[in-house]
Amino acid sequence: MSILILLIIAVAVLFGVRSVRMQVITRPAFAFFKKVLPPLSSTEKEAMEAGDVWWEGELFRGKPDWNKLHSYTKPTLTPDEQSFLDNQVQTALTMIDDFDIVHNRKDLPPELWEYFKKEGFFALIIPKKYGGREFSAYANSTIVAKIATRSVSAAVTVMVPNSLGPGELLTHYGTQEQKDRWLPALAVGKELPCFALTGPEAGSDAGAIPDIGVVCRQEFEGEETLGISLTWDKRYITLAPVATVLGLAFQMRDPDKLLGDKKNLGITCALIPTNHTGVEIGRRHNPLMMAFMNGTTSGKDVFIPLDWIIGGPQYAGKGWRMLVECLSAGRGISLPALATASGHVTTKTTTAYSYVRQQFGMPIGNFEGVQEALARIIANTYQLEAARRLTTTGIDANVKPSVVTAIAKYHMTELGRDVLEDAMDIQSGKGIQLGPKNYLGHAFMANPISITVEGANILTRSLMIFGQGATRCHPYVLAEMEAAGMEDETAAVDRFDQLLLGHIGYATRNALSSFANALTGSRLSSSPVSGPTQKYYRDMNRISSSLAIMTDLSMLIMGGDLKRKEMISARMGDVLSQLYLASATLKFYEDNGRQHDDLPSVHYVMTERLHLAAKALEDAIRNFPSKIAGVLLKVLIFPLGNHFTAPSDKAAVELVKAMLKPSAARDRITFLCGEFEGDTGGIAEVEDAFLAKYAARDLYKKLKKAQRSGHIKSKLPMLELFEVALEKDIITDAEYQQLLEADKKRLAAINVNDFDKL
Repeated sequence: MSILILLIIAVAVLFGVRSVRMQVITRPAFAFFKKVLPPLSSTEKEAMEAGDVWWEGELFRGKPDWNKLHSYTKPTLTPDEQSFLDNQVQTALTMIDDFDIVHNRKDLPPELWEYFKKEGFFALIIPKKYGGREFSAYANSTIVAKIATRSVSAAVTVMVPNSLGPGELLTHYGTQEQKDRWLPALAVGKELPCFALTGPEAGSDAGAIPDIGVVCRQEFEGEETLGISLTWDKRYITLAPVATVLGLAFQMRDPDKLLGDKKNLGITCALIPTNHTGVEIGRRHNPLMMAFMNGTTSGKDVFIPLDWIIGGPQYAGKGWRMLVECLSAGRGISLPALATASGHVTTKTTTAYSYVRQQFGMPIGNFEGVQEALARIIANTYQLEAARRLTTTGIDANVKPSVVTAIAKYHMTELGRDVLEDAMDIQSGKGIQLGPKNYLGHAFMANPISITVEGANILTRSLMIFGQGATRCHPYVLAEMEAAGMEDETAAVDRFDQLLLGHIGYATRNALSSFANALTGSRLSSSPVSGPTQKYYRDMNRISSSLAIMTDLSMLIMGGDLKRKEMISARMGDVLSQLYLASATLKFYEDNGRQHDDLPSVHYVMTERLHLAAKALEDAIRNFPSKIAGVLLKVLIFPLGNHFTAPSDKAAVELVKAMLKPSAARDRITFLCGEFEGDTGGIAEVEDAFLAKYAARDLYKKLKKAQRSGHIKSKLPMLELFEVALEKDIITDAEYQQLLEADKKRLAAINVNDFDKL
């Protein structure tokens, strides 16, 4: 007992007496921290400082405030936005023949281009005072997604002017003169923009762009003018072949110091008319056969005045931060919208197809092998819609959640790939035979485009999500890094001492929380709700605290090497990502009014998210470079082993059976691909067959019963079966006609196009 008292006194003196603490703990810790501090490049530093911390910050701290999540506004459409969807978007859909666009025209038809321009499809984000629509991120996402259910090429054409590019950059950073000149023309389609960032030597590492702009004096419009001589070579630029105004990112240099003392000003963005002398618009690329405009642009010694820099000369060298802050549109809105559209289409058509397509005398949706894949499609679509809503909620709250949008970009495009692959497996020949009736083929072909652009997915996962999240979201590390960078060492140590005490308490709390929750199965953890989703909040608390303590130990042991341990960094980013996706799922369930028929989807999704998060933790611990620390982490996080399992077969079967019939739950995750008059794209055809066969389900049961009892032979062809049943008065003439009509629609739905020649 006396030894315990002495230990308590020693700890109290060590931490409570400032002079002792400073000498024994703070100064050695400060020296160690500066030694292991990861070096940051200028572009990394700008990326770290750009954007805001939002909900992901709560998930990183070990104790999420779930009431904050629930308080976020449910995304809704304004009357103007809803009217645009009901009218202009629906009209545009009737003008889209994607097979013709991709295989014959290799372009949108002229009348669709004109309609997009005239009706403001390219002005969704431009303020109303400049003639734009000024729609919310949620509306922007919904519009792009609805178009994408019918044509990826048309959707990409609409999304690019409303994503990273001149419109957004001008709105946020442009001078008043630039806004007055360009935004009204962009709003009505008089000007068509593109933005040139990537090139042969700069893709995901956009900060390394080799394109150069040199400050100099040359004659411009008859006068000697201070400006920039530009040389660039860009590729993969969407809309470049048809653009009238070019947004350009380049490295700006001032070797003669005409603007100040700095010779290398950094990445800068300028706006250049494509008819300007020296601007070259090259030939088109062929992005996986899709018909949206994509190509090259180049220029050599092209002179522009300084006031063509977006934001004016004062924004010289600030282009990288501008780009990082505005990437949220592409990463958080546009690409996730394409992925969500894939989910809606695959769920609507594959549930319908699985009900009407028969093999071995029964619908293929009754086979467990099909149900396994179909359950993934349905659950992933629920997840995609949930993540789309939560992510746009953050953007519409006027925050720039750079980590969240990186999570959305990576995981949602990967889920989009997953749903398409499963749908192709189930629909088989229907999916691989291209033609006007095929609603999967072009989306399947185009999916790698989303995986590749706005930062390649592999690098987004391994470098960005945890790399930025660990520092940005941690309640102490970024402040500690700032303290370590202070010039006044005395002030730096004092500041570090204040932070260190809080950091130690934070780490201790998370370690104890992780361990206690592991021992009790999270039963003692708090939850903001009761009922069927209560356990998920508790388990997420556990995983959040586990991620927090593992992050601290990783930074302590690996220091600057952590960012080079990309596989471990990626796995820990996966933990954060799964927590974010799970949060979106629970928020979606709450926003829907806790609908009972959503629960099969919620249970499947949440079980999968927690399973993947725990697996990522377990894999990171197993590969931890310090074996001693790995053992400690295993004791704290999984003292009784990892019991987070994948969804059960029973959960998959229950989910599928609930969706193989018309229902409100099915409508909630397929509404983006609603039918319209004259729809010949195949979606309406298979849905019509599904509804017709479901309406006749009691008649099919009557026929099966007659076959089982021996009144009718088994394995008769469908039409013969109907005729025999009519002859034997098992069905009435009206029922016979209903079955004939349902079967006619069934055959139309499962058939594919054929051609005289290709």
